[in-house]
Amino acid sequence: MPELPEVETVRAGLADHVLGRPVTGVRVLRERAVRRQAGGAAELEALLTGRTFTAAVRRGKFCWLTLAGPDGEPEDHALLVHLGMSGQLLISEDARSNPHLRVHLELAGGPDLWFVDQRTFGYLTVADLLPTPDGGPGGDAGGAPVAALLPAPVAHIGRDLLDPVLAAPAARAALNRRVRRGRRGIKTVLLDQTVTAGIGNIYADEALWRAGVHYARPADRMRPGTVAAVLDAAEAVMRQALVAGGTSFDALYVNVNGASGYFDRSLAVYGQEGRPCPRCGTSIMREAFANRSAFFCPRCQRRR
Repeated sequence: MPELPEVETVRAGLADHVLGRPVTGVRVLRERAVRRQAGGAAELEALLTGRTFTAAVRRGKFCWLTLAGPDGEPEDHALLVHLGMSGQLLISEDARSNPHLRVHLELAGGPDLWFVDQRTFGYLTVADLLPTPDGGPGGDAGGAPVAALLPAPVAHIGRDLLDPVLAAPAARAALNRRVRRGRRGIKTVLLDQTVTAGIGNIYADEALWRAGVHYARPADRMRPGTVAAVLDAAEAVMRQALVAGGTSFDALYVNVNGASGYFDRSLAVYGQEGRPCPRCGTSIMREAFANRSAFFCPRCQRRR
């Protein structure tokens, strides 16, 4: 499933290509792609047609486009996108021949926006924007939360490690304490989107390898400095992946222009079972983990 760097790559592409462009038409080719919309395709079309995209925003693995009405006034809902496992948002003159096309948004003044999803686990929906206790997706220059609105389905998830608010020492310390709360393995905590959003299987494994921490180590027994090292490693690896356009193992993970990311060339442990650890040369191991896999170095990341 696309994680923070992949979704941020898509968000940045949307910001470059669709903002300020009115929606002139909506075609839903598969109802499942709009299953979260209470009124289905007709409601989605009614809520989007004539509106203009004003900002592309992201928190964790969710991305949304804020809307202005025909009169130019901001609206109290936004187009929320979740890519699922194989969803793509493509900017193209014509993607009608794609067999996995699910939704077509016709935009004035240039190429249209197409939602393509082979497995149809992703979705589009127009969701209400709600005030949140933590102040929304960004912070001011001093790191303090600012008043903001989040789509209702996103309001429960935590800030992600690229959020400028978490650069503030007090906010980082609070996150550190939250990670160490409860008797769970550290990888389980990293994957909990209510603690910190955007980390999935790939970047959890990479961060834990960088920090030299075993994936099953109980988070409540870790020292604050060790937790800080894990969070710093997670932030660093996601920033590096973002520069590379994310991790693409096949043609499913692409940016809005259809190009794949290349961070898979830099992965140290994820998907590297049997290959030598880049740090010590020990063979990377894979173990079953919560219906997934955990990749780690048995020497650099000893189980305690």
